[in-house]
Parts: sequence; C-alpha cells; structure tokens
Amino acid sequence: MNLKLVLKLVGRVLLMETAALVIPLVVALLYGEDPIPFLLSIAIVAACGFALSALPAKQQFFTREGFVAVGLIWIFTGLVGALPFLFCGYFATPMDCIFESCSGFTTTGATILTEIESLPKGILFWRAGTHWLGGMGVLVLATAIVPKLGIRSHYLTQAETPGPVFSKLVPKQSQTSKILYAMYCVLTLLEVLCLKLAGMPLYDALIHSFSTAGTGGFSNRNASVGAYGSVAIDVIITVFMLLFSINFAVYFLILTKKWREALASDELRFFLAVVVGATAVLTLANLGVYVGFWESLRYTVFQVASIISTTGFGTTDFVLWPQFSQLIIVLLMFCGACAGSTGGGMKCSRVLLLVRAIRRELHRITHPRCVEVVKLDGKLVGEDTLHTLLVFLGAYVMTVFAAALVISLDGFSFAVSFSAALTCVSNVGPGLEIIGPTGNFAAFSTVSKAVMSLCMIVGRLEIFPILVLFIPSNWKQT
Repeated sequence: MNLKLVLKLVGRVLLMETAALVIPLVVALLYGEDPIPFLLSIAIVAACGFALSALPAKQQFFTREGFVAVGLIWIFTGLVGALPFLFCGYFATPMDCIFESCSGFTTTGATILTEIESLPKGILFWRAGTHWLGGMGVLVLATAIVPKLGIRSHYLTQAETPGPVFSKLVPKQSQTSKILYAMYCVLTLLEVLCLKLAGMPLYDALIHSFSTAGTGGFSNRNASVGAYGSVAIDVIITVFMLLFSINFAVYFLILTKKWREALASDELRFFLAVVVGATAVLTLANLGVYVGFWESLRYTVFQVASIISTTGFGTTDFVLWPQFSQLIIVLLMFCGACAGSTGGGMKCSRVLLLVRAIRRELHRITHPRCVEVVKLDGKLVGEDTLHTLLVFLGAYVMTVFAAALVISLDGFSFAVSFSAALTCVSNVGPGLEIIGPTGNFAAFSTVSKAVMSLCMIVGRLEIFPILVLFIPSNWKQT
C-alpha cells in the first residue's frame, strides 16, 4: 500500500474543497452575514490540504490504492465539510454537523434540522452546494479540473463511479470527466433558468437546482418544494429530477448524434417503464387521499420522481398514503436511478440484470440442456459481472439490516429503523413515519447518527471502497 501517495491525493482534494468554501463565503458577505465560520473552515482545510499535498511519495498506484484513496477521501470530505456547520452555532452537537455534511456530499438529503429557514443564507448555500459537489463525484471533479494528479485516475473514478459496469466516454479519463461536468453544469444552469422563469427567487433557484442536480433534496424552505405551491415549479423539478437520474452516457450519445444507440438503452427503457408504471398505480391508489385524479397525479408523479431519483424533495407527505403506496415507495428506494447518473439506490441496470438472471435460471430448470446468456443493450454480460452483481446485492442487503439492527436500539418502530437504514444506504433522504418528507433525524442517538453517516458514504461508494478499509492486509506497505 502506497499510503503516502493516498494521503497526498486526500490533500489535493482538500485543497479543492478549500476553493469550494470560498463561494459560500462570498454569499455570506453579500448578505451581510458573519464570515467567521467559513474563514475558520478555509484556514483549517487549507492547512491540512497543503500539509498532506507536500508529502513525498512514489508514483506507484494500482487498484488497491484507488479503492483505499476513494474511501478515505470521502470520509475526510464529509468530516471537513462539517466545519462551517460546527462554527456557525446552529447545530446542537458535532455529530449533527458530520451527519448533515455526509448527507450533503453523498446526496442523501436526510437532515437533523427542525428549523431550516432561520439559518444564514451562506450556510444554506454551502449545505446545498455539497449536493452539487458530491453528485457527479468529488474525484470525477478532481480529475476534470486538476491537469495531472500524478496517478492513473482511471483507478479512482472506477472506484467512485456507480454501476455494475464502468466505462469511459472517451479514451482519456480526464477528458471523460470534463465532458461529464460540462453536461452537468449545462443541465444545472438550465434548471436555474427554468425555475427563475417560473417565479422562484434566484437564490432559491440556485439552492434547488444544486439539490436536484446532485439528486440530494436539501431545500432552504421548511416545507421543501411544497412551500411554493406552484404547479409550474413542481413540473420543472420533476422533469429535472428524472433527467439527472439518467445515465450521462446517454446524453453523450445524443450529443454525438447516436440517437438510435441512446434510445436503445435497456436501462433507460426499464427506468422509464418503472416511473410510468409506479406513477399509474400510485395515482389510482391515492385517489382517496386527494381531490380528484389530476391532484392525485400531480403529487404522485413528483414523489415517484423524487424517490426513484433518490432526490428526496417533498410536495406532500407520503406517510399519509395507504400502506400499499408506502410499500411501493420503499421498493423505489431499493431500485434507485440509472447507473452513471447522480442518483443512488441499487441502480436500474442491476435490477434489470437480476431479473434477467432469474429468468435464465428458470429456463435452465425447465430446459437443462438449453444454453442461454444474459444481455444488456444487446451485449453479452459476463459471468464475472453477474457474480459481482450477486455479491453486491448480498452486501447491500446485509448492510441495510446490520445498520437497522443498531438503529433499532433507539427504540423506534421497525418501519422507522428499517427505512432509516435503507434511505441512508440508498442515499434517498426521507423514510417512513417520523422521518418522512415532513420529518427529520434529530431524535436519533449519537451512535445511530454515526452509523447512518457511515451508511451514506457506504451507499454512495457502493459498499466496497469502504469495506476494503477494514481489511488489514490492504494497509501493508509495499
């Protein structure tokens, strides 16, 4: 293990985070707010960043270093991102600050805040900004803006990028990262413009666009998007939540005029089918909750888009929906968005591959001599990929139940404990009962908040980059 080089990379990312902290500092100054929380944070993060970046290290970097670096970078990012929250004085405990920071960077959107609108605008801007920074991935951003990290950046982005199969848009990873962030920025600015035209104040439009782009869900309003009571705003945010849930490789194919390949994506069609199907079923199931079909459709389609994209915005409280509807919401939490998007969850491609693998096994039972392969987008999916899929599924489920077991020690109901674990691992945000769209996570113990914070990072990195940190042999010097 080349630990010095790994720590050097951590330092580089901390310096990047230092630069990011300047933006909310400017916002705080523009609104005449106390800049001390950001000045202290910038000083501490910069000092740590420069110290680690100055470490002499050999340029030996392989897959093991990549996974360890990604795990450590995300843990450090969450910790130092909590500093503005710690210094602003609006959070009760340091653990609350860490929880909020991890929730932001991992784009989970779970919050311990019971009152949001009273916070300084600079703090709320940083809070939503963590969604935008974490949405596409802090290391994807690093490889896009830092000319040379001195290592093979492919190992970093492979460990950070969600999905069962990793692929680059172009041969060079740095160019792939730049293309991804260019599309990310354009879509974000487009949403800001649309929300501004719909009557949302510019500051609010930036906050909600950052949160939508990262599929996080932090709002600067206590009632989230529901506070605006605008159909136009609901529609705009719904559309963009779905757009950011789609694999960005599809947009690249469209930009390169490969429309047929883009529209032929099995995962895209599966994702859209799930959205349409869930919306239709829930709209009918919720007719008793709302006045008429159109009102039911309005609130249902927003929540379906919010949950499957793992954004977590709210315009209504789905905890008041029938149990059948709430169960579908839980299933959407498991499913999540597309691979290669900013969304969380299991990812639609994995669910689709799992369904096809089950179908193949059923055919093998009835036709033992039949030779059948599993395909995705017309391409053969290797047995090693299917094996990894099953291992991931097992690790995913075990992580959720292990976390739920610890959280249950707080004495809450099974629905609360299980949905808290699931929503953190899936990076969704809201859960059931007291942690629904109108609730928060303030009532949990410090231990549970620590476990949930780790779960958010584990879910964002899809488990393995964090698990490898606990293997002693990986820390041996080479």
